[in-house]
Formats: sequence, structure tokens, C-alpha cells
Amino acid sequence: MTNTAKKGFTLVELLIVIAILGVLATATVIVLNPVEMLAQARDSNRVSDLASLNTALGVYVSSVASPDLDASNAVSCQGGTTFKGYNYAVPTTATFVAQGVSTVAARTIGGAGWLPVVFSDIPGGSPIATLPIDPTGTDDFIYRYACDNTAKTFELNAAFESEKYLTTLDLDGKDGGDQTTFYEVGTSLTL
Repeated sequence: MTNTAKKGFTLVELLIVIAILGVLATATVIVLNPVEMLAQARDSNRVSDLASLNTALGVYVSSVASPDLDASNAVSCQGGTTFKGYNYAVPTTATFVAQGVSTVAARTIGGAGWLPVVFSDIPGGSPIATLPIDPTGTDDFIYRYACDNTAKTFELNAAFESEKYLTTLDLDGKDGGDQTTFYEVGTSLTL
């Protein structure tokens, strides 16, 4: 006698395996939350950008003989909400100069960009090649700058979008600043 039974999976077994894989895939997507992961990546980029700008501004203030934090009064550190034609409605008493669009001109380091500081005046060259811009650059997700040109102090701000960064770095004054809706870095966090 020979056994002539067919080898393979039945339709029911295949449906069970497909259902299990579907449940596992759904659980993985829910646990990993790709939207939150992408938001965290953008927020990480914001922290890195502001750290680079903070360092570059610190080098500028400490190494240039007569540092000018508002590009020879091209825009006032403390007055107005317009810079280079881009308007930003300031949500608090602090006035922030903000980028409007992602253009080459807005990223220049020679004082004509969204941050009005002439980084090329630093002896030995600028520590940054171009001004970073927010990864999203829309709505409230733009970088902001305020300064006190007399005291040579400054503040840089960015808004976060991920729950992780909102709860660990930004809100409730955890960053040392006076605003609860922005991540703040600089030498004076109350501008």
C-alpha cells in the first residue's frame, strides 16, 4: 500500500494565516505610529538646527569686534513683525523675526536671510554655510528670532509637532524660556 495523500495547505489554513498576519501588521502600525515617528524626526531636526544656530550666534557675538544682531537696523530686534516682506503674527509680547518661505535668499548668512546676522564677519569664516529652515515651514512651524542688540542677547524659537518633544522639551517652561508653546534657545529666553 502506498500513501497517495496530497501535501499542501487547505483554504481554511491559508485564511487563518492571512488573518493572523493582518492582525500583526495592524498591531505593528498602531504601536509604531508612523505619523508620530515622522513628526519626531522633524522635531529632532528642529532641535539640531536651533543648536547649530545658537552656537553660530554665540561664536558671532564672542568673536566679532562690534557684533550687530539686527543687520545694521535692517530690521529692529524688538520692533515690528515683518522681515524681508514676510509677516508673522506674534503670539506673545515678544517680537520674533520669522522666515516666510524656503528660498535661497531666506537662507543666506550675509545678513539678508531670515536671521539678520552677517555670519561672514566672523574671523576664520562662518560656522554655518546656510541658515537652516524648518522642515515643514508651514503654519506655525517656522523658526523665530528675537534679539536685544544693546545687550547682545538673542533668542531662537521653534514649534514642535510630536507628542514626545512637546512633553519632554517644550511645554511648561521645561526649556527655560517664558513661552509654553515654543522651544526656546539662546542667551536670553525672555525676549
